[in-house]
Amino acid sequence: MDTGRTLIFLRHGKSAYPPATSDHDRPLADRGEREAALAGDWLREHAPRIDLVLCSTSRRTRDTLAAARIDAPVTFVPELYGADEQSIIEEIGLVEPSIQAILVIGHWPGIPDATLYLAANDTGEAAGRIRAKYPTSALAVLTTKHDWDKLAAGSCTLVTFHVPR
Repeated sequence: MDTGRTLIFLRHGKSAYPPATSDHDRPLADRGEREAALAGDWLREHAPRIDLVLCSTSRRTRDTLAAARIDAPVTFVPELYGADEQSIIEEIGLVEPSIQAILVIGHWPGIPDATLYLAANDTGEAAGRIRAKYPTSALAVLTTKHDWDKLAAGSCTLVTFHVPR
């Protein structure tokens, strides 16, 4: 996958719904813990070394990061909670150009929308699967030759889409 910069989008693991718990504070369900760990295993085996993680501040995204056991510097970004694709891309655009691989852990619909926006006009099998459903703990891997602050519609190539189960 050595084709420039790598951008990986991870939707948080399946969350639990404890009574009287705000959306922001919902933890992962047992299934979410297991599948987030599988996502981390897959990343260590198939993706380049991650230089930076941008993670929503919600409990379920933080729990996903912990279960995935990603060994990289982490920035918790409040703006990623409930973010649309443009807000996600703006946060990525703030990353130093020296960073080569970013993992973004966030939410539906921002994560799938950002993936499809950056890989606009992709008609391949992976994009079709994302359009159909972007399940919890799923990963999209994109590459780009562009600097992070130059990302735009179609500026990335969708390399793969993986659903750890």
